[in-house]
Amino acid sequence: MTRPVTLFTGQWADLPLETVAKKAKEFGFDGLELACWGDHFDVQRALKEDGYAQGRRDLLAKYGLQVFAVSNHLVGQAVCDNIDARHKSIIPPHVWGDGNPQGVQQRAAKEMQDTARAAAKLGVKIVAGFTGSSIWPLLYSFPPVPDAMIDAGFDDFAKRWNPILDTFDEVGVRFALEVHPTEIAFDVSSAQRAVDAVKGRKAFGFNYDPSHFGYQGVDYLGFIDRFADRIYHVHMKDVWWSDVPRASGVFGGHLNFGHPDRFWEFRSIGRGKIKFEEIIRHLNAARYDGPLSIEWEDIGMDREAGAKEACAFVKAVDFKPPHAAFDSAFARE
Repeated sequence: MTRPVTLFTGQWADLPLETVAKKAKEFGFDGLELACWGDHFDVQRALKEDGYAQGRRDLLAKYGLQVFAVSNHLVGQAVCDNIDARHKSIIPPHVWGDGNPQGVQQRAAKEMQDTARAAAKLGVKIVAGFTGSSIWPLLYSFPPVPDAMIDAGFDDFAKRWNPILDTFDEVGVRFALEVHPTEIAFDVSSAQRAVDAVKGRKAFGFNYDPSHFGYQGVDYLGFIDRFADRIYHVHMKDVWWSDVPRASGVFGGHLNFGHPDRFWEFRSIGRGKIKFEEIIRHLNAARYDGPLSIEWEDIGMDREAGAKEACAFVKAVDFKPPHAAFDSAFARE
């Protein structure tokens, strides 16, 4: 059996979960990756209300769908970020509280611990998400950034996330960081530093998403090879970048998605430049057998048409690894 193809519901959180489930089944998906916002998966209700988690499963089962992971990107972002007014729009009111930055970070950390507990009640083993980063604003090194400031950022990440990861270990769930600009890890090199910062503990791994690597010029196949044993979840998302210079470059020029001056754009799967067959081959070599979760984003395309097309594309490109060499029939004893 090839891997299940799921739909990440983060971009569909404006719709009730049952509506998304019904559409996903019609589009051909095998399951959903539940976002912890909208009404899709409420962490606190899962912990406090008997039957809530099972009710989520029952709702999906009604449409023949499974769940393998939940995602709490938005709250995770607030754990290590330098908190400002933007965060109020992405995190729950009980996490924002009075908006005091230190309190927001502490409440976000507690909510991520609760997310691990809620995931366990749902019966899933993976929480995908973000970590935030205190040093992302220091990315471009002018004025010159002392090494000690970067070291302090990774130390801060470890200090804030190790207690969270302790809870993940306690409940038998793993955290999968989506390596992404604005996070503590945004390419291969920073991902390695993040692993090293938490001393290689197994509770911490990655939600692999090639779209965030391609336009940066990062080796997205090499990432799979380097972290084969830490790829806990996979997002299938495509990206396009220009073959010729544009008015804005990799940094985006403060332009919104869809602006004609942009150098890169997320695209529906198969319509960008990511080599998905090669990704499947590398995932096979890494022995990844989890879901392929479609995070659908394309500013120029209807999302329902795109999600249906993307599901068919991923199912067509996926294939099982071999159980023996193709010429093993000729082997001599």
